[in-house]
Amino acid sequence: METDTAQTSTGIFSDRMLNSIALGHFVVDLLNGQRSLLLAYLSVLMGLSNYGLGIMTSAYVISSALSQPIFGYIADRFGARWVAAGGILWMGTFFSLALFFPGWTALGFLILASISSGAFHPAGAMEATMAGRHRMNGREATSSGLFFLFGQMGGGLGPMLGGPLLQLWGMPGLLLLTVLTFPIGGFASQALRFLPKPIPHSEKKSTGKIVITTAMLLMIGISSFLSWSQSNITAYMPRYLVQFNLSPSVYGLIIGLFTAGSAIGCMIGGQLADRFNRKSVIVGSLVLAAIPLAFMAAVGYSPWLYPLMFLSGLLTGGPFSVIIVQAQKVIPSGMGLASGLIMGFVFSAGAIGTMFSGKLADVWGYQAVFYMTALIALTGGLMGLFLKKD
Repeated sequence: METDTAQTSTGIFSDRMLNSIALGHFVVDLLNGQRSLLLAYLSVLMGLSNYGLGIMTSAYVISSALSQPIFGYIADRFGARWVAAGGILWMGTFFSLALFFPGWTALGFLILASISSGAFHPAGAMEATMAGRHRMNGREATSSGLFFLFGQMGGGLGPMLGGPLLQLWGMPGLLLLTVLTFPIGGFASQALRFLPKPIPHSEKKSTGKIVITTAMLLMIGISSFLSWSQSNITAYMPRYLVQFNLSPSVYGLIIGLFTAGSAIGCMIGGQLADRFNRKSVIVGSLVLAAIPLAFMAAVGYSPWLYPLMFLSGLLTGGPFSVIIVQAQKVIPSGMGLASGLIMGFVFSAGAIGTMFSGKLADVWGYQAVFYMTALIALTGGLMGLFLKKD
């Protein structure tokens, strides 16, 4: 990771290393964005219930979540270059293999791809924050926001592009997307070779102790509700729309609007947090998000669903980069490990919540899940009221 001697003043798009990990995040989440489509597609082929879909979704997400702290620690000890670049390349390989084996074998390869994604994310998030801290005049939330913007752009475009490919050529059609991982992974490997060597663990000033505070517990709760609300939409909206006999192209577009909104919200939220204060971004975004989420549940499938999905994504995405940057400050023993821990926790919380929501969908239907999602976002926002401004 960078040292304090790496201070320069560069613009947000003129940092080659930041650009390489942002592009890497784009292509990694371009493939992650196929998850909701692919798993909904596979669950129908395999005759699974909503609860079964929830288990498949949770297996994919939790495998990434559990691997992130491990790879974050490796990035702290040995450097981020091959953890980040290797994660991109290995994800492309395993995701490509999954496309030729429909059924449980495909799920196995997808889980391996998800573990590769778990390698990339903590290393990338660590270097994005370092770029803002040392080369962009302390604009940590902004540089992290750019990193997550590109990731969520990939996640948003993923279903928009994957839906038509899935409809035209089935699962092998998605090879047109997986092939992008190889040149981008190579570019990241070249750009990140200029990273300074990691600081030896013995030279770090961290006490190694995590102090549990009210603020930390509140951030854990807020991040859990944020992740759960987003996971509910991405996991069950495609399955809900299938019952209207819509093609993958249509529900891929609808899910893409939600993720694209989340990407833009993440970038805007980071910039607002650097300019004003982080509490206002967290509270305002999540409280306001409850409004379009509730209307979305009320209108069902109608023309209103398109703008409501985008707006819901925009508002739920606002606090994400703020939460990651805060976690990197309070968790000792290295920023890679801190990034892996918080992102692993956030994704795990969303995955566990998604299983519960799947059971609810089987019993009460999808509208009940979407109304509950609005309540979840509202609860997370109200918890933010108890945070201090700093």
